[in-house]
Amino acid sequence: MLIVALSSLRARWASFLGGFVALALGVGLLATMGLGLSATFHAPERSPQRFASSPVVVQGQDRLTLDVRRGPETVSVERRLDRPQPVDSRLLRELRARWTVTTSEEPADRHEPPSPDHPDHPDAVGVDAPAADVRALVGNRAQVLTGDERRRADHDADRDADALVGLNALLGTSGGVTAFVSVFVVASTFAFAVALRRREFGLLRTAGATPGQIRRLLLAEAAALGVVASAAGCALGALGAPLLARTLVDGGLAPEWFTVGGPVWPFHTAFWTGVTVALAGAVAASRRAGRVGPTAALREADVDADALPLGRAVLGTGLVLAGVGLLVWTCVTDPSALLKRKTYTTLPMLLITGVALLSPLLVRPAARLLRLRGAVGTLVRENSAASVRRTAAVAAPVLVTVALAGTLFGSATSVTRAKGTEAREQTAAQYVVTGVDEPDRTGGPRPVAVPPGAVVSPTGPTSLFVRDGDAAVVKYGARAVTDPAAFAELARLPVVAGDLRDLDDRSIVVNEEFERRRVGETVEVWRADGTGPVRLRIAAVLALGTGDNSPYVTRANAPGSAPDRIDASGGGTATVRALAASGGTVRTTAAWAEAERPASGSPQARLGMVLVLGVALVYTVIGLANTLLMATSVRGGELASLRLAGATRAQILRVVTGEATLAVAIGTLLGLAVTALVLGALGAGLAALSAPVALALPWTTVGASAGVCAAVAIAASALPAWRLTR
Repeated sequence: MLIVALSSLRARWASFLGGFVALALGVGLLATMGLGLSATFHAPERSPQRFASSPVVVQGQDRLTLDVRRGPETVSVERRLDRPQPVDSRLLRELRARWTVTTSEEPADRHEPPSPDHPDHPDAVGVDAPAADVRALVGNRAQVLTGDERRRADHDADRDADALVGLNALLGTSGGVTAFVSVFVVASTFAFAVALRRREFGLLRTAGATPGQIRRLLLAEAAALGVVASAAGCALGALGAPLLARTLVDGGLAPEWFTVGGPVWPFHTAFWTGVTVALAGAVAASRRAGRVGPTAALREADVDADALPLGRAVLGTGLVLAGVGLLVWTCVTDPSALLKRKTYTTLPMLLITGVALLSPLLVRPAARLLRLRGAVGTLVRENSAASVRRTAAVAAPVLVTVALAGTLFGSATSVTRAKGTEAREQTAAQYVVTGVDEPDRTGGPRPVAVPPGAVVSPTGPTSLFVRDGDAAVVKYGARAVTDPAAFAELARLPVVAGDLRDLDDRSIVVNEEFERRRVGETVEVWRADGTGPVRLRIAAVLALGTGDNSPYVTRANAPGSAPDRIDASGGGTATVRALAASGGTVRTTAAWAEAERPASGSPQARLGMVLVLGVALVYTVIGLANTLLMATSVRGGELASLRLAGATRAQILRVVTGEATLAVAIGTLLGLAVTALVLGALGAGLAALSAPVALALPWTTVGASAGVCAAVAIAASALPAWRLTR
């Protein structure tokens, strides 16, 4: 059987070329993404920067430790503090009395920020003394760090690990899309190849071949193709991984130190995934081929009568219902999840697969709706309706690309626009200042001279730790308000209960994510430096919105927080001059919102989406070219009959390219239908979150994707037709 399979591959190499290229490329991309993903699991080991020359570092507590319930037991959990507690003043005097103490050093790394600590209340000091003696003196009053542990005193100790979080998600999503599209294209290629070989299988059945032998023949072909293509793909992955790393670094998606290479597990994973994909793509086709009877050798008609088997119809319907059901379920139970990139990248795949499986059911009615004049238009319509398998095989990869382009770029643009609109609507300020200078040496904000008639509201970042029941401790990013009265006058937050004017040093403004969210209730919180617990009364409750409606407290409950934004209104040009003295960038509210949330999204996010869409587009090109080259190459008799009937060569070429164009148009319409479902669910989710609904369909991206598909389809159908009609 293997010899027959290898002979079949040699004889029909052109039919398997597209599947080979698609599979090799898929394995290469999986190996590349796997190598990149493995590099994101561990940040590089960096030497201490802030106290590089001090053998011992004494640091205030930088962890909040609380007890939570884990089943019947109680365990301690730790949460890292944004601002470590200062070293006790008495301990600091004792250390200085015995040894040389350094409160701040020049950063050895140019990326390490200088210490902003007050010299009398540092969060860490370097001590030139034996570690054992320092530990004996310090006891449990502070932490004593030595060796590589001294990195914990660096103000941005987790920056390397944090830089890899988004990159990990991007590479994981890209790898998932690669696997999905490669399975789709390879399975489509095998299915269409089997449909073209019905007469061959009928002859084999006539010669005595059993259905099992036909199935084993196709599986052996797939296995041989999978092994060779996967080996080639691993070689491509080894070459492409360094290129991927340079692209990610140059595009700002990865830090400058990011490199790939080392582990071999990505190659094993990619190789066996490729072989599995090839076999999985051939399983359904082999079952269908095994049902071909000996009478298929006598078949001459090109009308597809069984293009949608019952199993395919059931599976396609189930996937469509599952996709729609998941969209509705997510919209009802957790609408904020619809705003996340992983959701709107992966969830549409169920709909795409389901609609693609059902596409033969939709092709014939869509083709019949076409009304073109003349003989060419009639032939295009009737041939497309009769050859359902060919039309659906061309439309399916187009559906994948258009749907991914619409859902990826459409969802991302819609979320970005909603965030920008929300930011503009949530302040009544005329001007917004960002990038304010560092606070003064006392730790307070740099004062702004408020002109008569002006309202100025500085706010800054902080964090709060809150128990979520008895089993978890949740860290919330919050905002610290300097002037509650000015804040209440300028803020236009989506308040669902309470009043912002009631915010004071003994209260808090929460959002609907809090377990306790009734006005008047008290919430037990720990501050950013771990002090607490503090019981604060709920003054107001905010809707979730797009996710930026964080809790608000006053500066009394935000130790160490410095304003990074100033909202101002009134006062005329005097206000602008006063705001400029803060050292920040002064913009109008509209200009600030556009700068913070540009409608086109960040360049890094767009590069990530282009990477994912590029994978789908490359596969679509391969699938289209392979399908149309195979389909047109076996139409020699049909095209010769048209010539005998009086059709000119130009008319035949217009018929063939018209069929390809119609198939691309059907795939585009199906892709737009999937996009409409996903964007509709996103709009409903935004409305449920009380966020602005600003849906956007990326017509340029969708049109460009469809245009590339149409150009490839026309070329791949015209070239073999031109050769056959010479």
